[in-house]
Amino acid sequence: MIATAAEPVTDDVIADTEELLRTSRIVYQGDREATALIDQLEVRLHEPLRLALAGIVKAGKSTLLNALLGERIAATDTAECTRIVTWYRYSSTPVITVHLRDGRTERMPIRRDQGLLVFDLGGRTAEDIDWIDVGWPLDGLESLILIDTPGIASLSGDTSARTARFLTPEDSPSAADAVVYLMRHLHGSDVRFLEAFRDTAAGAAQSVCAVAVLSRTDEIGSGRIDSLLSARRVAARYERDGALSALALGVVPVAGLLAEGARTLRESEFIALRTLAGLERDERERLLVSADRFTRPSDATGLSVTVREELLARFGIFGVRLATAIIRGGVTTSSELSDALVQQSGLIELQQFVLNQFQPRADTLKARGVVLQLQALVQRSPRPGTDRIRAGIERFTASAHVLRELALLAEERAHGLPLDEADATDAARILGAAGVTASARLALPADASPADIGERAFAEIDRWRALAASPLVERNTATVYQAVLRTLAGIVSELGLARALRPAAHIEPASGPGDGAGHDAGQQSQSDKRGLRRKKRLKWFPFGAQRDPLG
Repeated sequence: MIATAAEPVTDDVIADTEELLRTSRIVYQGDREATALIDQLEVRLHEPLRLALAGIVKAGKSTLLNALLGERIAATDTAECTRIVTWYRYSSTPVITVHLRDGRTERMPIRRDQGLLVFDLGGRTAEDIDWIDVGWPLDGLESLILIDTPGIASLSGDTSARTARFLTPEDSPSAADAVVYLMRHLHGSDVRFLEAFRDTAAGAAQSVCAVAVLSRTDEIGSGRIDSLLSARRVAARYERDGALSALALGVVPVAGLLAEGARTLRESEFIALRTLAGLERDERERLLVSADRFTRPSDATGLSVTVREELLARFGIFGVRLATAIIRGGVTTSSELSDALVQQSGLIELQQFVLNQFQPRADTLKARGVVLQLQALVQRSPRPGTDRIRAGIERFTASAHVLRELALLAEERAHGLPLDEADATDAARILGAAGVTASARLALPADASPADIGERAFAEIDRWRALAASPLVERNTATVYQAVLRTLAGIVSELGLARALRPAAHIEPASGPGDGAGHDAGQQSQSDKRGLRRKKRLKWFPFGAQRDPLG
C-alpha cells in the first residue's frame, strides 16, 4: 500500500527508540549489566553522530582529523597513542580521560607541543588502555563525535585488532554510526574491512554508511600542481569499481597534509611562502624540483634550512608548490591563502559529503546502533517479556525508510536498479544519491521555493505511481517504486503541502441530507467508514523522511 502525498507523515525515530528503551528497562529490571547497557544506549541515542576515521597504517587518518577539526590536536607520528582508539567530542573546557582495560578511568594532564596535544600515558602502554576520550571546545564537535582508530593491516596484530574490536566486532554491532575510510590505493585489506563494517553495522537492512577517501592525493601525481586532477580521475574509477562501489557511498580525493596545513596556517608560514613566491622563476623551480633539493643548503633564498624543513613537514612539496603559485596569482593575506588551499585540498568536498549524506540521517543511524545492541542483548540474555522488545525491533526494521534508501543506493552502485537507465538515475537521485534535501532529491536549485518543490514533487508522484500501476511490474522493481514514492510522500508531508482536490462534477443532489457531492446520508456514512479504516491501516505505513537536523 502506498500513501497519498497529502497524508501526514509520522516518523519520529528517536521517540520510537526511546519507547523501546523504556520497554527494555522494564523487562531487564534487576539485571545490573543489562541496565547499565541500556543507560549507555540512551546516552548514545541523544549524543551527536559517531563518525570514525579508519584505514591502513600511515593512510593519514590523524592528519585528516586535524584538518576536519581545524586545530592540530591529534598526534600524527608513530607514538604509543596512535595505537589507541581516541574519541574527540565537544566539551566547554578541555578534558582528557583515559579508560583503562580494568574498567577504571583517570584524568590526563593537558599539555601541548607545537600545537599538538601531548598524551601523557603515565608509563602505561597501549595494551593497558581501552580508549582515550578527548573533550575539546571546538564548534565542529557539537554535531559530530570524531573517532581516530589505529591502522589496520599493521605489522602489529594487536594494533589492528583494536580497530577490529571497535568497528567490526564479531559478536556485537559496530560502535560507530558511519565511517570515513582512508586508502592510498585499493587493496584487498580495504575491501575486507569495508565488507566487515557493512555486515556489522547494517543489520538486516544491509545499508552502507561509509565514504572512501583517496588520501595523500598529492603523491598520486608525484607532487605536481595538477596532482589533484589525477587523483579525481582515480577516485572516479574507484567509484565504478565493482568491489568498492557496493561498500562506500562515494570516493572523495583529499590531500590531507595540505588540508591540515591550510586550516592551521600561521602568519610566519605565510611570510616564508611569500618569500619563496617572490624568487625568480628559474631559482624557484630549481629549489622546488624535489623535497630533497628544497631542504638542501642554498643561496637562492634567505630562508634557513630549518624553516624550509618545517614548511615541508607541514605542507609537503605539493603544498609548497601550490601555495607559491596561488600567492603569485594575487593572494595577499594568510587568510586568503588558507581559504584557497583548503578549497584545493578536497576537504570541502568531504565535509559536504558528510553534511549531505550522514548528518541528515543521523537520527536513524544512531537509532539503528541502539536497536542492534538491544537485539544482541535479547539474543544473549532472553527472559520473559523480551518478545515485546523483539516486536519493537521488528517495527523499527520495517519502518526505517532511511535504511532502505541507503540499501537501495548501495544496490544501485553495485549492480544497478532494476529499471531502465533514465529511471534508475532519477530513482537514485530521489533516494538521496546527491543529498537528502528536497531540492537535491528533485533536481531543483538549492533556493527553490516550497511552491516549486511541491509542484515538482506532485508531478514525480504522478509519474512514479503510473509506473507502479503497471500489471507487468516485477516484485524487485515494485520495491524500488514504493521506496521512491515513500520518499516523495515524505517531502510533501514535511513541507505541509496538500494537493488541491479536483472540482466535483455539477450534479443536482438528490432530496434529503447529503454531503454536497451527490451522496445521500447512507452513502456518506459508508464512505466515512472506509476512510476511517484506511487511515487506521496507514498507521502501519509511516511515509516519512528524516527531518534535517541542520534545517
